[in-house]
Amino acid sequence: MNDAPQPVKFDAVIVGAGFAGMYMLHRLRECGLSVRVFEAGGDVGGTWYWNRYPGARCDVESMEYSYQFSAELQQEWEWSERYATQPEILDYASHVADRFGLRSDIQFDTRVASAHYHEASDCWQIETDAGDSVSARFCIMATGCLSSTNTPDFNGMQDFQGPVYHTGEWPHEGIDFTGKRVGIIGTGSSAIQSIPIIAEQADELWVFQRTANYSVPAHNRPLDAAEVRSVKTDYANFRVMNYAMPAGFGATKPHHDGLAIDATEAERNARFATRWELGGLGFMGAFEDLMLNPDANELAAEWTRAKIRTIVEDPITAELLAPRQTIGCKRLCVDTGYYATYNRGNVHLVDVSETPVDRFTASGIEVADREYPVDCIILATGFDAMTGALLSIDIRGRAGLSLQDKWAAGPLTYLGLSVHGFPNLFTICGPGSPSVLSNMIPSIEQHVNWIADCIVHMSTSGRIAIECEAQAEADWVTYVNSIADMTLYPTCNSWYLGANVPGKPRVFMPHIGLPSYIEKCEDVVQKGYDGFAFY
Repeated sequence: MNDAPQPVKFDAVIVGAGFAGMYMLHRLRECGLSVRVFEAGGDVGGTWYWNRYPGARCDVESMEYSYQFSAELQQEWEWSERYATQPEILDYASHVADRFGLRSDIQFDTRVASAHYHEASDCWQIETDAGDSVSARFCIMATGCLSSTNTPDFNGMQDFQGPVYHTGEWPHEGIDFTGKRVGIIGTGSSAIQSIPIIAEQADELWVFQRTANYSVPAHNRPLDAAEVRSVKTDYANFRVMNYAMPAGFGATKPHHDGLAIDATEAERNARFATRWELGGLGFMGAFEDLMLNPDANELAAEWTRAKIRTIVEDPITAELLAPRQTIGCKRLCVDTGYYATYNRGNVHLVDVSETPVDRFTASGIEVADREYPVDCIILATGFDAMTGALLSIDIRGRAGLSLQDKWAAGPLTYLGLSVHGFPNLFTICGPGSPSVLSNMIPSIEQHVNWIADCIVHMSTSGRIAIECEAQAEADWVTYVNSIADMTLYPTCNSWYLGANVPGKPRVFMPHIGLPSYIEKCEDVVQKGYDGFAFY
């Protein structure tokens, strides 16, 4: 007689309680399903729960980076700034959880260790680090695209006597750098946002830069009441217009047609200047050919370098901060006073592109036989993007096939939603979807709605399981990369390609273009879930 406790059964298990997991829970509840959400953090918010570094702020405007599934929610929530800070976004996530009573179905401080598909029962068996063992018909990964921190293995890390922080795992109590000598490694988005604030506190700040990144000013400001009223008066149409934009935002901003290579120098300079003053990611929309034509791109890149040279007083530092790669092939950064920070006497830039960090010592960081003494070190080294969080879980499909083995040469999905060999497993904003090249929350909502509608379809048609076909998966990966190859995105070592993580396969992961992607998803459904097999 077997007295072992039987796994608790749910209709669906969701991994992650960020914006994807919360909305997925809400939709499945509406469908009448029993659901359990497992979340590694202590509360909702996903990436905004963990990324609490100084200056953390969204690079998509608040009125656009928000849920649209509830008209009442859209009207009642009041954003205070053009670009919301991490605390405000986390407050918003908490408000959503409270308003829709989501926390009762979320188990916090619990990390999913494994998810195995059992063919005999057509169920997923999920085990957690807290000892939970549950089964579910559907397993839905809402693990986030930028949630698995990338921590390089520097020599001597264990020798350093001071604290080491990662921007993606920031202490919740915050850190006071007053009177400290600080070393920060990396000059990506989190560093560009945090460096100006840390520089105001620290006695001395050493910035170790391997690759300079392009950054444009945010020109952040309090939201004008009339502006908010204008959007809220016709929020539905505002959302429809944004869904028609390549990245899902910016429909109400000035739009310019034409090619940079056809414009006069005066026309180009004027348009780049207008976009710079407008601020934000829309800079790359100055002309239509900036991500298609290398010569056009170089015009935008050199204009930006010249702008950096006018801001940074020391010419040597200015040249080090002036990126040489294609502008836009790495995600453009948005900052507040980043370049001007290097005019401060207590901020020093260390170029580690040719002579990398040798090692951590007991009291600092050593580069080219010189030790830079610091009291604490910040790793602004980014994330194992798009696949890291998924591959950190032992996910096994049919015949025990592991996702690690399946993706050994790079991620394979159909629509970024499904993986062949893994029935009833859905990945929200997975590799092969617009995800990080789009406004994430609208992209999340589109995926969640597709998944929920698919589950309802399966229920009404008596289907037990759904799985994408191998050929559809292969064709989709080829298609996603063929689109990328028509652009300049793959021309530099970006995290879109996984190039920031040693040993990670170089495959361009996101789908470029939100409207065409949505059209494809709708077409798949209209054709009877073309590319999928039901059981």
